[in-house]
Amino acid sequence: MSLLADSGPKAHTHSAETLVPDQSRAERTRSWQVADFPVPTGREEDWRFTPVGELGDLFSDEGGSAQLDVTHDLPNGVTRSAVSADEARAAGAPLPADRSAAVAASGDEVVVLDVPAEAELAEPVRIRLHGATRETVRAHHLVRVGAFAKATLVVEHTGTTDYTELLSVVAGDSSQLTIVSLQDWEDDAHHLGQHDVVVGRDASVRHIAITIGGGIVRINTNASYAGPGGSFEAFGVYFADAGQHLEHRLFVDHEAPHCSSNVEYKGALQGETAHTVWVGDVLIRAAAEGTETYELNRNLVLTDGARADSVPNLEIETGEIVGAGHASTTGRFDDLQLFYLQSRGVPEDEARRLVVRGFFNSIVQRIGDPEISERIMAAIDVELEGGAA
Repeated sequence: MSLLADSGPKAHTHSAETLVPDQSRAERTRSWQVADFPVPTGREEDWRFTPVGELGDLFSDEGGSAQLDVTHDLPNGVTRSAVSADEARAAGAPLPADRSAAVAASGDEVVVLDVPAEAELAEPVRIRLHGATRETVRAHHLVRVGAFAKATLVVEHTGTTDYTELLSVVAGDSSQLTIVSLQDWEDDAHHLGQHDVVVGRDASVRHIAITIGGGIVRINTNASYAGPGGSFEAFGVYFADAGQHLEHRLFVDHEAPHCSSNVEYKGALQGETAHTVWVGDVLIRAAAEGTETYELNRNLVLTDGARADSVPNLEIETGEIVGAGHASTTGRFDDLQLFYLQSRGVPEDEARRLVVRGFFNSIVQRIGDPEISERIMAAIDVELEGGAA
């Protein structure tokens, strides 16, 4: 069909059908129906970096009866329940943004965790997900945080599986929430995740993604605002070794006035065919006056043969903003820093480790969970030792 055949009004057509990117990030399809998303071919803007040929089972809406081993550690006052998919949607869970997320949402049951209003949790809410076999698994969690509550949510992924995930988080007005998502899979695991965050009026939410394991891992983090005054921060750390594909995509949708967002992701790569992808989309809609936003991605390439793709995008529909900007850097290991440390008696391997740890430290310090912070640094040390071997 010619793209010039009809210039009159017409329904929106999927990019996968036309192979022409949407003109605005806001135009992309969102739906609960799997059929509304064509199976990705790798030519779509959303999937052009992803090795979709290895993920066919995660795009299928058939089967999916297998489950991960799931443990919920809930502080006093936090409750767990199971509701139907329709009830979860009525509770404010945002629409899936791609086919794999729609598949994750297609099950009959959604696990709901509720943090009561005004609660101040001394311990994190923990969701531990472990895969024992390479079965295809789909799951949807909905986390609701009441108004004025203060909480931390930690989601840990370990083991091996083919997993498509939808995590929906609704943060109530004036709440304070930190979300930590740790991807520490075995090397053969595949994981496609969509993490949706709805930031309430005057609420503050931090989302921290840590990806240090898995063969193919792609995490989409989407943030939107339910009212003015909301703050969203997204931080990330990833380390890709030979053969790994680690992909992080973010979409911050500023649709309410006087809100802010800050995004900072750092990644390191080493080894042949190590591949990382970071795509950051920020949309400031016409109604979002008084917005302040910034996004930054930095990548450290440690060896030849590794590839980092970094694509920051900023779309602004109003001139009445406080400020907006983005930056991206990808560079080689700094031999001058290495020389400086070695000239003061630090052995080469130790100097290399110190430089990489320092690169990640500013984000790891923000996690707020000492156990996970130590685990990340230990995993980075193991990766560096393996790369030096």
